Amino acid sequence: QVQLVESGGGLVQAGGSLRLSCAVSGQTFSTYAVAWFRQAPGKEREFVAAISRGGSRTAYDDSVKGRFTIFRENAKNTVNLQMNSLKPEDTAVYYCAARSSATVYSSTREYNYWGQGTQVTVSS
Repeated sequence: QVQLVESGGGLVQAGGSLRLSCAVSGQTFSTYAVAWFRQAPGKEREFVAAISRGGSRTAYDDSVKGRFTIFRENAKNTVNLQMNSLKPEDTAVYYCAARSSATVYSSTREYNYWGQGTQVTVSS
């Protein structure tokens, strides 16, 4: 069984930065593609970024390109999301998700393991 635990959320002013971390349990971490999604109140859960199991491929939603960076630390079983130049519209609960795959996906349907989420609030 794979478990994901997010951390690093909080309250930040517009223009600020936060780093989210997703700790993934299990000895097969290096076989999992990992993604970040977010969900704002009253909205659908949406794709933010994903990284392949080897870390060589990444994908980003257009709304975060150039501001967010996803990277993994396989020795620590962790995937991080560095978020810079934050905007009020980035406010949401952020979830990490994983699937055993060589390919990155942007659909929630493709991921079978999910964390509980961490709140990110960006004030204007």
